[in-house]
Amino acid sequence: MIYTTGSQIADQPFDKLQINKIVKTDALEILSISLEKGTTFPEHSSPRDAQLIVLEGNIIFHINGDSYQLKKQQNFNFPKAKPHFVIANENSKFLIIR
Repeated sequence: MIYTTGSQIADQPFDKLQINKIVKTDALEILSISLEKGTTFPEHSSPRDAQLIVLEGNIIFHINGDSYQLKKQQNFNFPKAKPHFVIANENSKFLIIR
């Protein structure tokens, strides 16, 4: 299946935390997230195992008492139901695929 996002991701502003649902089906959800420098995406958990892909910027992903610095074009897999949070070191955009 082909999904078209147009300029939805590119046009997403850096204004604190912004979450855009790009795709939502029974089997798949893709979220586009922009996080302004210094902003925290508060602790939460995912309903499914997920993949985070950094499109631009630099974030710190916190899970299970560990911290992972992720930069542009890096990705990170994380399990469902595990509390985690994200802090932006600079204006950042990333996708969550779950």
